[in-house]
Amino acid sequence: MDDHRGLNGALNADPRGPSTGDPQLDAAVHRWLTWDQNPRTRAQLDSLLVSGSHQELRSRLCSRMGFGTAGLRAAMGAGFNRINDLTVIQTTQGLFSYLSGFFSDFSSRGLVIGFDTRGQEESGCSSERLAKLTAAVMLSRNVPVHLFSSFVPTPYVPYAVKKLGAAAGVMITASHNPKEDNGYKVYWCNGAQIASPHDKEILRCIEEQLEPWSASCWDQELVERSPLTRDPLSHINRCYMDELSSLCFHRDSNRHSPLKFVHSSFHGVGHAFVQEAFQVFGFAPPIPVPEQKDPDPNFSSIRCPNPEEGESVLELSLQLAQKEDARIVLATDPDADRLAVAEKSDRCGWKVFSGNELAALLGWWMFFNWKQNHPDPADRDGVYMLATTVSSKILQAFARIEGFHFEETLPGFKWIGNRIHELSKSGHSVIFAFEESIGFLCGSLVPEKDGVSAAVVVAEMAAYLHEKNLSLSQQLDNIYQTYGYHLSKTSYVTCHDPSTIKRIFSRIRNFDGESSYPKTCNGVQIVHVRDVTTGYDSSQPDHRSVLPVSRSGHMITFTLQNGVVATLRTSGTEPKIKYYTEFCAAPGKSEPSQLEEELAKVTTGLLDEFLEPERNNLIRRFV
Repeated sequence: MDDHRGLNGALNADPRGPSTGDPQLDAAVHRWLTWDQNPRTRAQLDSLLVSGSHQELRSRLCSRMGFGTAGLRAAMGAGFNRINDLTVIQTTQGLFSYLSGFFSDFSSRGLVIGFDTRGQEESGCSSERLAKLTAAVMLSRNVPVHLFSSFVPTPYVPYAVKKLGAAAGVMITASHNPKEDNGYKVYWCNGAQIASPHDKEILRCIEEQLEPWSASCWDQELVERSPLTRDPLSHINRCYMDELSSLCFHRDSNRHSPLKFVHSSFHGVGHAFVQEAFQVFGFAPPIPVPEQKDPDPNFSSIRCPNPEEGESVLELSLQLAQKEDARIVLATDPDADRLAVAEKSDRCGWKVFSGNELAALLGWWMFFNWKQNHPDPADRDGVYMLATTVSSKILQAFARIEGFHFEETLPGFKWIGNRIHELSKSGHSVIFAFEESIGFLCGSLVPEKDGVSAAVVVAEMAAYLHEKNLSLSQQLDNIYQTYGYHLSKTSYVTCHDPSTIKRIFSRIRNFDGESSYPKTCNGVQIVHVRDVTTGYDSSQPDHRSVLPVSRSGHMITFTLQNGVVATLRTSGTEPKIKYYTEFCAAPGKSEPSQLEEELAKVTTGLLDEFLEPERNNLIRRFV
C-alpha cells in the first residue's frame, strides 16, 4: 500500500450517523468516524450523537488543539481538540513532515520517545499506547525510534535526545495536570523544548495532512517487529546516573548522615529513579510513601497530583515522616520534573518551601560548592544563573554581590533550556536555573527542569547543613540576612472561559481610558508597567520591552513605589490566571513582618481590583 494515499476499505467507508442539522458539524462527525480506528473513542462519539449532545460535539470536533507550551496538552477522549489515538497520529505525521524537511539526516538520527504512567480506561488512551502510536507513524516512514520500554521521568527524553544525537524527542505526559489530561511534549535536537518558529511550522505541517497515512500508523505491534526500534532505557539510565554524580560534593559525609528522608512520587514515575539517585550520592534510600510509590493513573490517594499545592496534598508524606522521625519530605510530581520540599520545624508543624525559597537555597548551595572548586574570582565571569521573569529576583541579588552573571527569561523552561544551549556555545556554564513553580535545574545535566536530580541535591544540602547544626529554614534566613529579604506570594484563580480572560486583560490595558494601565494598586503608586504581550515597557526609553514579545498568552508586570514587583499572567497548560508578587529588600533591611504587610497589601489589590474574582466568576485557589 502506498503510505501517501491514506486508508481505504473500512477506514474510508461512509459512516452515516444521524444528522445534527448543522452541515459543518455533520462534516466534522463524518471525518472523525471515517478516520478514527479506536473503538472506545468511536463509542464515545456515537454516544454523544445518540444523546443529541450537539454543543459537546461542536466543542470536541469543530476546533483543534493549538501547540502550547512545547506541544499539546488537553483532556483525553474523542474529538479533534482532545488527546487521543487519532490526534496523536495526526500530530506525529506533522512532526515527521517538518523534521524530515529540516534534517537531511533525520532517517539516521531518529526520534526519542518516552511516556509517563497516565491512562484513561473509557477512551483507551494510555501514555504507553500513545507513545507506541507515535513510534508506529515514524516507523511507517522508516525513521528509527528510540522508544523507552518503560515509563521514565520527563527529563530523560531531552537527556536522551542530546546523548544519542537524535533529531528530536517526544514525551507523552501531562505532568501534574488532573487525571483526565494527557499531553505531547516536543524537544528539539539541542534537548530544549521546542520554541518559535518550530512550533508554528509543526502546527502548519499537522494541519496539511490530517488523514492518517496508512494502517501501519495504527499498528502498536509495529514497534515489536521493526528492526528500527531501539530501547535506550538501560543505557540512558546508566549515563544519567553517572553524570548525576558530578553534582555530589560530599559523598563521604552523606554515607554517615543521620538524617532520614521521606519521598512521594505522587503515583507517578519517580520512585525507582529517586531511590537510585540517593544511592549514587551515598545515601540510604529515602522512605517511600507506600500508598503513592506505585503508578496509578487515577491518583487515588491525592486530591490533586500537583505537589505545588503544598501541605494539602502532602498529608500522607507528612504523616509518614512524623511516624518515621524523618525531618525532610521530598515530593516529585507524576512525571518527576518538579520537586516540593517540606522540613519539620523545631517549634511545631512543617515548613513547606515555596519554589522561590527552594531556589534561594539551591542557588546558594550550587554557588557555594562551585566556589570551593574555583577559588579564582576571575572564573566567575563565565558562570550564569537563570530564572523566569515571574520568579524571585534572589539570584539577581546573589549575582550582584558575588560577581557572576544572572539573566531572566520569559516564563516556561523552554526559554531557559534554549538560553542554556546558546550560552554553552559561547563557552559559558549555567550552574543553576529555576522557575517558581517548583521547577529546578542543578548544573546543566539536561536543559530541562529535573525533579530527580533536585531531590538528591536538596538531600545533600540538608545533610551538610545538619552537620553544621543548621536547618534548611535557618539557612534560608542566613541567605536573606546576607543578600536581602525576598518575600514572595504566588497563587492563581481558575477561569474556564477564554472570553472572560480576554475581557479581564483588556480592562487592565484600558484601565484609566484607552491604552492606559492602572496607576495605583490598593493605594500604592505603580511606577512602571511591562506588557510582554504587546511589547510595551514604560521603564525603557523607547517604551519597548527588552524581553521578547509573546502573544501566546497574557502577561503584565507592575513595579510599585514600595518596591513590590507584581505580575499577572495566563498559564500555558491550565485554565488559570496566575499572580505573583515579590518584595525585594536590600541587605540589612530585616523586618520581615513589615515587608509581609506591604506584600499582602499589593497582592490583595492585584486580586480584588484587577482580576475581580466575584464579578468574573473566577474560582479562587483551594488551600
